Amino acid sequence: MKRVFAFAALMACLAQTAYAGGLYLYETGIPDVSTAFAGLAARAEDASTAFSNPAGMTRLTGTQMLVGIQPLIINSEFDPGSGTTTGGGDGGNAGGIMPAGGSYFVFDTSDTCKVGLALNSFAGLGLNYDDDWAGRYYVQNTVLTTFALSPSIGFKISDKLSLGAAVHFVYGSTETKVAVNNVLPALPDGSMKIEDSAFGIGGRLGVLVEPRNDLRIGLVYQTPIQLDFSDSPDFDNLGPGLAFLAPRALDTIDMSMTLPQQIMASVMFQATDKLDLMANVGWQDWSEFGQDIVSVHTAGQRELTTNIDYDDTWHFAVGVRYALTPQWRVSAGVAYDSSMADDDTRSPTLPVDRTWRYAGGVHYAWSEDLKLDLGYEYIDTGKAEIDVERGPLAGRLQGDYGPNAIHVINLSVAYRF
Repeated sequence: MKRVFAFAALMACLAQTAYAGGLYLYETGIPDVSTAFAGLAARAEDASTAFSNPAGMTRLTGTQMLVGIQPLIINSEFDPGSGTTTGGGDGGNAGGIMPAGGSYFVFDTSDTCKVGLALNSFAGLGLNYDDDWAGRYYVQNTVLTTFALSPSIGFKISDKLSLGAAVHFVYGSTETKVAVNNVLPALPDGSMKIEDSAFGIGGRLGVLVEPRNDLRIGLVYQTPIQLDFSDSPDFDNLGPGLAFLAPRALDTIDMSMTLPQQIMASVMFQATDKLDLMANVGWQDWSEFGQDIVSVHTAGQRELTTNIDYDDTWHFAVGVRYALTPQWRVSAGVAYDSSMADDDTRSPTLPVDRTWRYAGGVHYAWSEDLKLDLGYEYIDTGKAEIDVERGPLAGRLQGDYGPNAIHVINLSVAYRF
């Protein structure tokens, strides 16, 4: 048992960061990848419900675990438009391959009370542009990595109603590097880097209603999570004027970030003995996000952060599962998330537009206690058009992204002890 838990913890440590539909990630190494996460809060069939809806743990029997390994292949290439005022290239593919995953446990304490534990990363971003790209005065590379430890508990109130709650202990690490325009053509660009780590605490409340044997309805609420980053900028290779002004004008940069509250309702309906239908509707409070973009706009600037004016987003998903045999099942789904930003507020640190997810997968029941899932998801994050102006040193950045997509492959193993 100790070896199993150690292996699961190691897999969870692979949960790095990516950007998709905002900083929040549905992709946390769970089988729901194959339905584009339709029915996420209502499925409650394996240990991943300890995170997705802790109320669903009451449906499980025995002590269970699930481990998911989930690489993300990110393609994000900027196409500068005629309005861009800074010379440079397109930045190349700012994405790459990122490992991710998660580990989940549910402990069979009693018939009416279950406790769980989740280790994963459910928020983050990461981009790395070429150093000489046209938007280098906005960002060269940026990364936000989070790791969450989430204990949970679920209570069975009646045969038709269960309630649950989880606490998220979140560790976040951020690093951003931007080029600094030294103005004089004879001088190469300078650079500025900031990095810090912080801890935040949040929570999740869940409700699961089972009005009939063939129908489940789930509702989850995620609280905001505050990460208070702060650092003294590290400047390098600044020209004479900026080298004198910058260290004196800028001491400590506060980069507080609030991962917003969100709510999701899901339904799962067993239409026949072989066919399951699932759906979601959700809302995320991105207008309260408050991410700070870090850049140098003017030579006398005393503030490096610019708050992004984001919009709230809506999420919709539908999915289907069909049992081919008692051991084999296939799944498919599609999901949509509205855009959080307009062209004049969108930043190259998070070039995400409206987001479509298209997914499919297979499930194999090796035995009553051992289940395997393999899923694939294509995430289309849109053209993400940008048209922003941030002063004489940063200039105007105008253009769009294409391709701008993520390929997700998930392999998860569920076991009941």
